[in-house]
Amino acid sequence: MTVKARNRLLALLWLCLAGTAGAAMTFASIYLYLKPGLPSVESLRDIRLQTPLRVYSQDMKLIGEFGEKRRNPITIEQTPEPFIKAVLAAEDASFYSHNGVSIKGLMRAASQLIRTGSIQSGGSTLTMQVARNFFLSREQRFVRKFNEILLSLQIERELSKDEILALYINKIFLGNRAYGFQAAAHVYYGRDIKELNLAQWAMMAGLPKAPSTFNPIANPTRALVRRNWILKRMLDLDYIDQDEYKHSITAPVTSSYHSRDLDLDAPYIAEMARKEAVELFGDNAYTDGYQVITTVDSRLQDQARKALQHGLETYDARHGYRGPEQRLPPELLHDSDQLIDLLNEIPVLGGLEPGVVTAVEPKLLQVQLRNRRVVEVPWENGLKSIRPYISESARGPLLKAADKMFAPGDVVRLRRVEVGNTEDSENSNQVLSAAEEVAQPDPFAEPEEENLNPQEPQVTEEWELAQVPAAQGALVSIAPEDGAIRALVGGYDFRQSHFNRVTQAARQPGSSFKPFIYASAIERGYTAASMINDAPIIFEETNLQDVWRPENDGGTFLGPTRLRMALYKSRNMVSIRLLQALGLDYALGFVEGFGFDRSKLARNLTIALGSSALTPLEMVRGYAAFANGGYRVEPYLVDRVLDVNGEVLYQALPLTVCNDCPEPGSEPQNFNREPVDLAALQQDEEGPDQGEEPAELHVLPVGPIDPSKTQARPLAPRAMSSETAYIMDSILKDVIKKGTGRRARAMKRGDIAGKTGTTNGPRDAWFSGYSPHLATSAWVGFDSYGELGKNEYGGSAALPIWIEFMTAALEGLPERHLPQPDDIVTVRINPKNGLRTSYGGMFEIFRTNRVPSREVYNPYRNRYTDDDMDMPGQEQPSESLPEELF
Repeated sequence: MTVKARNRLLALLWLCLAGTAGAAMTFASIYLYLKPGLPSVESLRDIRLQTPLRVYSQDMKLIGEFGEKRRNPITIEQTPEPFIKAVLAAEDASFYSHNGVSIKGLMRAASQLIRTGSIQSGGSTLTMQVARNFFLSREQRFVRKFNEILLSLQIERELSKDEILALYINKIFLGNRAYGFQAAAHVYYGRDIKELNLAQWAMMAGLPKAPSTFNPIANPTRALVRRNWILKRMLDLDYIDQDEYKHSITAPVTSSYHSRDLDLDAPYIAEMARKEAVELFGDNAYTDGYQVITTVDSRLQDQARKALQHGLETYDARHGYRGPEQRLPPELLHDSDQLIDLLNEIPVLGGLEPGVVTAVEPKLLQVQLRNRRVVEVPWENGLKSIRPYISESARGPLLKAADKMFAPGDVVRLRRVEVGNTEDSENSNQVLSAAEEVAQPDPFAEPEEENLNPQEPQVTEEWELAQVPAAQGALVSIAPEDGAIRALVGGYDFRQSHFNRVTQAARQPGSSFKPFIYASAIERGYTAASMINDAPIIFEETNLQDVWRPENDGGTFLGPTRLRMALYKSRNMVSIRLLQALGLDYALGFVEGFGFDRSKLARNLTIALGSSALTPLEMVRGYAAFANGGYRVEPYLVDRVLDVNGEVLYQALPLTVCNDCPEPGSEPQNFNREPVDLAALQQDEEGPDQGEEPAELHVLPVGPIDPSKTQARPLAPRAMSSETAYIMDSILKDVIKKGTGRRARAMKRGDIAGKTGTTNGPRDAWFSGYSPHLATSAWVGFDSYGELGKNEYGGSAALPIWIEFMTAALEGLPERHLPQPDDIVTVRINPKNGLRTSYGGMFEIFRTNRVPSREVYNPYRNRYTDDDMDMPGQEQPSESLPEELF
């Protein structure tokens, strides 16, 4: 080698060395410049994937999901091996061999930059994609790429390959709000990722390339090309064999959009739980994967929804058909696609499907549904019973032919019904009103010959005409022992109105508020046999702004009436006189002990008739005290909140009834307990009544079954004494037996009690009642405060809803009754004057220090009718009076 050649070689070596040193210094400078701004890789170990808030029932049925990103994190062990290979084939086949950066990939990206003058692809490895998705933006800039490379090298040093792959599988955006492959599997296929096949795994692995534009829903053709390329890559890499490839390459595209399936239809509950979670955790509730476990029983919730919808539809049907929802132009019937688009914009409400009438015959309608099916509605399926709506109190004559009301283009509602050759088991459990007669089998009839060749039941589908109710309603049911909300429905359908009438609709409860006034009287010294005059009364008070002439329903008056009878017959005059004698301050103070806000209660005598606006939730809280023996509980919905790892972040500690625990206060607070002078209100006049022998009670304990659960919970305070609660429970049971709630006798249970409520108009219909298992309030009315129509009352509009729900809710549960307090005795009284008697009469219960005096017997004056007397021949209970009283 010549000297000249040697010098050139040395110069080249020095030049290379200088270039290498310069490059090293450049990269070192870049590293030193960018290093302070790089995040700590250690934070990846504690990274919180943005997982939506999920709301569950007590038995872990999904009720709702809230959050912009749908994500279901899974571990690498839960990820199918063929799917991992599909991801590696699509994104980074050398993942397990490189150190976070692929030199080959970067060189390819550099050559594209030189040829085109712009960045075409980034040459990114899976590790680099993890770095970008967790910490960096997606903008194509050189600084971001350098950061990505440096961070990837750092990630590879501190995390294992499986940890990096798990982060990628759970973090990557895959279109349609899905983040992570498990969530994407639910969005595109409606299943867990482990339940997919090879073709579907390859389709999923192709999503990261262009998740919004080329997913199999937005562009199935482009997605199919990408899937088949990945399958070929898997074959070339020996991840699959030839048979698997041939089978998968011919598989059709089966993707479709799947919204997250909810296990339970309870949107009002879900919204309440969402609000409470945000109050507890702020906006992090939407992203940190919290699980809200509510107190709701899924079976009871489903029954509550059905009962309310059925009750509102039944009420609505009594008041006439308002006609089609819309009338479309006839030419639209010839544009099938536009017709379907229009129907898809109309929501299904209460299970009632929208449809367009396409043909009308005198006794038949043909209706097209959203799924392009054309169904028939025969005359018997809701057409022959149509009477046009005129007003809530008036209807037109029966429809004689369908073409007199309907025409092609009418938008109507249909209800799907199943019919068959076997009796529907649910129909055999229908709740009938007291006026309905149930045909019983003849016990003396010849037995039918056994069918040795029974046929399989043939169930067919039919459609009947219906309409969305104009009225609204609400139902809420709570556990009396701690206030846990077991079921809540805030309206006919959440899609129709998000307004929650259980918590937001303050309406006058009418007579259903009277029990709280009567309880205050019993606590003050009145008895169930105290006589109050049911007679007209006129008030001229400044705070009533006008002359007030209250009336009883029907305008009749009974004269001197026992408190028990006055409540179960809902006599307004007695309630007003009772409150007048008690005094407003005392009564309001007592009622406040049930949890009512005193500032919301009217400070005049109209409160005796339920004039103060209250929500169904407030009412059911009050009635829970009658159900649990006199304790005030607070309704609550959220039982506990778990984090994404299942750790408890929040646990409710509600006020809880414990009959065996020392009471925090044995007497109600905020009111004077001195008895009033009853003599001024005792009357000598006679009034009709029916005596009734008290039934023998099967007593079960009220309260939590497991005493250990109450130890960490605060004890519920008393709203009234156990004696007052027991007497009120007995009176409210008479509302069912012989009062305004008689329809509930069809339930054939002796442990149910409650009170109807109807306001002027009538505008509001209520029934609040309970068994010791559940306390439930139902309300029906118009959001616009319109009238419900004549002959509508709490017993006709709200009570059937309560009956249907409680019948299902209490099915299979034994009867439970409040235990009789030691201070309660049974006494025979004269029903005409409430005094003790030794002859005939009826039995009544009293506190030992409130037993009435014995009447002086006069055979001419003290005559009873058959209704007053105990029936001869019946065994009667003896008086249970301690001798020391006399």
